[in-house]
Amino acid sequence: MLRKAKREAILNILHETYKDTKTALNYNSPFELLVAVILSAQCTDERVNIITARMFPRLNTPEKMGALTQEEMEKEIRDCGLYHAKAKNILATCHMLVEKFNSTVPDSIEELMELPGVGKKTANVIVSIVYNIPAIAVDTHVFRVSHRLGLAKGADPLATEKELQKAIPKEDWSDAHHWLIWHGRKICKARKPLCKECPLLEVCGFKEKNL
Repeated sequence: MLRKAKREAILNILHETYKDTKTALNYNSPFELLVAVILSAQCTDERVNIITARMFPRLNTPEKMGALTQEEMEKEIRDCGLYHAKAKNILATCHMLVEKFNSTVPDSIEELMELPGVGKKTANVIVSIVYNIPAIAVDTHVFRVSHRLGLAKGADPLATEKELQKAIPKEDWSDAHHWLIWHGRKICKARKPLCKECPLLEVCGFKEKNL
């Protein structure tokens, strides 16, 4: 684990650089965000926003979306990766929301994870953004950036989440999730990180810096 001073320096720089960032997914309700996050697995947010811009004006409630057949749902999201499985999960989630949760997106991680297609990462995103409950959702960006910066060493997302919860003050968990995502998208890219442009260059312990 990083020393406290270095860890605080990293978090302060991330805060100053990305303090106003939010999710890149477009949505108008908790249900729309839930669907968008399910679609975002192995699919870019840009692509998801294109798909949901077509869908949401017509299919913006679990009742409306859940009335589709599997084939109809697949046609709606065909240009998204894993569309067959996602269509099945989204329809099953719509039905469960109506039948068990009174058409309301649950506000607990445990209940959210009962929904088909909703894992810990998706549940964390929903409670964090919709219900302002502190949470750190570990996607590929958060995993990569936190490891390069030395904030975490966990071998999988769950272990990384637990380490980040210790490294980051609880009141900053939800914001730090966005800081790490945006840093991963803009600077700390997977194949060719833009280290020369990085505001964290001096405090970053990444040994394979692209200089």
